[in-house]
Amino acid sequence: MSRFPSTRLDGKVAVITGASSGIGLACAEAMSEAGAKVVLVGRDRDRLAQCAARCGEHRVVEAELADDDAPSRIVEEALGAFGAITTLLHMAGIFMPNPLAEAPLEDFDLQWRVNVRAPYALTKAALPHLERDSSITFVSSIAGQVAFPNSAAYCATKGAVEQLTKALAVELAPAGIRVNSIAPGNIRTAMNEELLKDPAWEQMYLEGTPYGRIGVVEDIAPLAVFLASDAAAYIHGESILVDGGWAAR
Repeated sequence: MSRFPSTRLDGKVAVITGASSGIGLACAEAMSEAGAKVVLVGRDRDRLAQCAARCGEHRVVEAELADDDAPSRIVEEALGAFGAITTLLHMAGIFMPNPLAEAPLEDFDLQWRVNVRAPYALTKAALPHLERDSSITFVSSIAGQVAFPNSAAYCATKGAVEQLTKALAVELAPAGIRVNSIAPGNIRTAMNEELLKDPAWEQMYLEGTPYGRIGVVEDIAPLAVFLASDAAAYIHGESILVDGGWAAR
């Protein structure tokens, strides 16, 4: 038997928001493949069903994360299905780019509510049920560490996630609960597919990425599995960039 901790997730119960598409869907599939029981949370019933078909033991929870009653309902569904929660994976998020002069304040409020308040509220609701060696992983963004034009509100929400990660890590580490975040760079998802239809925009991404390609969801999912596994037991308060070298330039 190896003396090194495994990256398997057998026996773990993972609540995954944003599981109906993009990075969240890939992470749900990867965590299920690694042995976790998964609670798939999203807004779109049909797309959640597609995710569920790719996973093993699961529970589907259709929810609008910005609703005040969503956190308690998600926690209740997870406990009802599996009797425990060991892992929170906050993958849901929205991106509404606009120059500051043209950006409605309502867009800022909505991005804040979905990208920051919703994962904060779900973490708070789940906390009484998280035992030692549980994990919480937020989705930040390269935009939480590097500025992008026409995205001030989004950058602000992801900067908040970066600090939320550190603050909760310091608060919860003594209880054996680790808190980290994944900061994707430019990844092909439904969130940015319209931008990438513009050849000039795609070329800008490519020229800014030393590795020479735009990321895919499969670049992110293995890190989510690792951070949820016992192999990551001593990693607390980190935001890990997955960006092909963009921020290192």
